[in-house]
Amino acid sequence: MWLSRIKLSSFPIRRFSTYFTKDHEWVSYNAASKIGTIGITDHAQSQLGDVVHLDLPEIGTHFKQGDVIGAVESVKIVADIYSPISGKVVEINSGLSKTPELVNNAAESDGWVAKLQVDKAEELEKLLDRVKYDKLLQEEAH
Repeated sequence: MWLSRIKLSSFPIRRFSTYFTKDHEWVSYNAASKIGTIGITDHAQSQLGDVVHLDLPEIGTHFKQGDVIGAVESVKIVADIYSPISGKVVEINSGLSKTPELVNNAAESDGWVAKLQVDKAEELEKLLDRVKYDKLLQEEAH
């Protein structure tokens, strides 16, 4: 059979994993670089309404898991953004200052908030995977 001739090593190894918090933040973790890209979830942005401003963390600032790293201001409310993982900010999405609506249009991709050099990858175990996060959303809807 043709499957027996395929080497498992020919398939790419998944280097990125995305995790979620109960407070509706996400982190996409790159194990090779130990960089976590963080932002708010699509669900969070939909609850906020039109995003008009973001307070972003400063590069070089260190945060612990659960610390407030910034804020998102919408036409409805101002909400804190919590760090899903401990680490030092190595990059911010500076484009959000001119186009904060990126958070509404692509919250879990181009609307990312910051990138952290992750201190403790084991903290990811405290977070939710996509299936558990989707289940949380279903429970909150009821």
